[in-house]
Amino acid sequence: MRRAKKSDAPGILRCLSAAFAEYRTSYTSAGFLDTVLTPETVGRRLEEMCVFVATNEADQIVGTIACNVIDEEEGHIRGMAVLPAWQGAGVAAQLLSCAESQLREQSCKRVSLDTTEPLQRAIHFYEKNGFRPSSRITDFFGMPLFEYVKTLA
Repeated sequence: MRRAKKSDAPGILRCLSAAFAEYRTSYTSAGFLDTVLTPETVGRRLEEMCVFVATNEADQIVGTIACNVIDEEEGHIRGMAVLPAWQGAGVAAQLLSCAESQLREQSCKRVSLDTTEPLQRAIHFYEKNGFRPSSRITDFFGMPLFEYVKTLA
């Protein structure tokens, strides 16, 4: 696990694309593009958020997550992805831990994230790790976007 660098952008894009490929038909075109990013939007994410990557022994990116502070008490997580071959190997838990630690260091007492209905495996993972639905549902490019929250200890 390490903080992402600008030079990691292509690897982050590959990871997001591979992790979300099976959900492509469940998303609107705009929603999918916002999820897997583009060279331009990944650059903005690297500038605006704290992005972490998980790498293998060859320093290839196998997972990613981003977080930022929303206000003086709340942080937000987005863009979590793990390559299919690495899912179930503990990478997601390590990424989530890095993001939560970063937000705690910035004095956040609560963390939120948003997810879509097709991502049932991710929803179960988040719930297993202490996240609960907030009942806030917004529009994500024509799809319902469900907010989950967790109190940081």
